[in-house]
Amino acid sequence: MPKWYTAKLIRVEKMSSTTKRFFLKVEGEEIVQFKAGQFIVTDLPLGDKRIQRWRSYSIANAPDETNILELAIVLLEGGAGSTYFHETLQIGDTVKFKAPDGSFCLPDNIENDLVFLATGTGVAPFRSMLHDIVNKNIPHRKMHLIFGTREEEGILYREEFEEFEKTIPDFKYSIALSRENFQGYQGYIHNIYMKEYAKPRKDLRFLICGWSVMIDEAVANIYTKLGYDKSQIHYELYG
Repeated sequence: MPKWYTAKLIRVEKMSSTTKRFFLKVEGEEIVQFKAGQFIVTDLPLGDKRIQRWRSYSIANAPDETNILELAIVLLEGGAGSTYFHETLQIGDTVKFKAPDGSFCLPDNIENDLVFLATGTGVAPFRSMLHDIVNKNIPHRKMHLIFGTREEEGILYREEFEEFEKTIPDFKYSIALSRENFQGYQGYIHNIYMKEYAKPRKDLRFLICGWSVMIDEAVANIYTKLGYDKSQIHYELYG
C-alpha cells in the first residue's frame, strides 16, 4: 500500500501571470525522502472518484531533509487541480499527498553529457536535479538546459539558472521564446537541440519534460531525424 502524508501550505510566490510557487511543509517528524526529479500525487477535494481528485506535480526543490516541498503550478483554463491551488488553497490549509515516486531522475553515476529539454513548469524536475548536483557536489559532465515558453515573463527560475551557468562547471542555459521577440532564440526549443546536437553521439542523454505534444515532437526529432538510439531519450509526461 502506498504511504500518504499531509503537508501544510506555508508560502506562495508569484512567478508569472499564470504560474506560482507553492511551498508545502510536511507534518510530523518523519523526513519524507525523495530523489531529485521525482513527483508527488496529491489528493485534492475535487470529487468522489480518484480521477477527479488525484493530480501529479514534480518537486521543484532538491532533497534537503527540511520536509519542505516546492511545487511550480501553472493555472490552466478549466484545470480543476491548478484552479484549486491558485484560487482556493490558503496559507495554513493542508494537502494530502502520496509518497514521492518516479524514475525520471539523475543516474547514480553521471557518465554522459546531459541535455535537459523543458517547456513551462516542466523545468521543475531539472531545477531539483541541478540544485542536488550543487548541494552534493555530484561529479558530472557537460549539461545543457534548453527551456522554452511563449513570452519573456514566463521564463521560470531564470535568475537561478543564469547563476548556475556562471558557477556550475560545464553547464549551459538556453532560452527559446515562441511568441515574443527576444535577445536569445526566437522560436521553439526544437530548433536549438536539432542544430547543436545534429551529429549523434553515444555519450549523450536527452531528458525531456513538458506537455505531450512537445515530447512527441522531440522524441521524433531525436530518434527519427537525428538518429539517436531510444535508450538515449528519457521523458516525463505532463499531459
